[in-house]
Amino acid sequence: EILIGLVGSEMCIRDRVSTKCDVIIATPFTHLVSVVNAVDTKRIGVGAENCADKTEGAYTGEVSAKMVASTGAQYVILGHSERRAYYHETPEILKEKVLLALANGLTPIFCIGEVLEEREAGKHFDVVKAQVEESLFNLSAEDFGKIILAYEPVWAIGTGKAATAQDAETVSAFIRKTIEAFSSGGVAERIRILYGGSVTGENISSFLREKDVDGALIGGASLKAEEL
Repeated sequence: EILIGLVGSEMCIRDRVSTKCDVIIATPFTHLVSVVNAVDTKRIGVGAENCADKTEGAYTGEVSAKMVASTGAQYVILGHSERRAYYHETPEILKEKVLLALANGLTPIFCIGEVLEEREAGKHFDVVKAQVEESLFNLSAEDFGKIILAYEPVWAIGTGKAATAQDAETVSAFIRKTIEAFSSGGVAERIRILYGGSVTGENISSFLREKDVDGALIGGASLKAEEL
């Protein structure tokens, strides 16, 4: 099974009787068509792990938002910490990716989060605020409301060291207030903020009990079908 990333709404935990649980499987580009054809996309969403910041042209090896959408995928993960760190994706690049994703009918799952040095220096609020402002504050209220945010403290990704539920709630609440100060029309209240970073079957419920954490972005644990 190819389960690289999964997003689930808080309804999964808070209301075990409800079937209102949004599930998204994000796969490598090479598997998008296969997964789209294998699932009922009305019940399970499919997303790409990235897309290019160009519409089209001579960019050998790149996969545009239009190409992602042509597979039947509905979502795309943007701004993941690994893309920021290893491929030096700047706020301007990510701004362009968000615009192209939206223009092609894709829902961006936009990742933000601080590294360990920034957390220890007490700069994590400044970092996440800048990441949201610099790449998303150009959007209209309507388009902003289409974004899914994922708070992923970099120091907790793949390290086995998860942030506490209170850490996740504190930053998520701060993000929501930051958006509220910028955008009108109840966008801050409606927008979904996920927590990602060493989420497991053992700790997920503690995160989803928090008021401002609306779901989870699951990495390594999603490779284990039974745990998922």
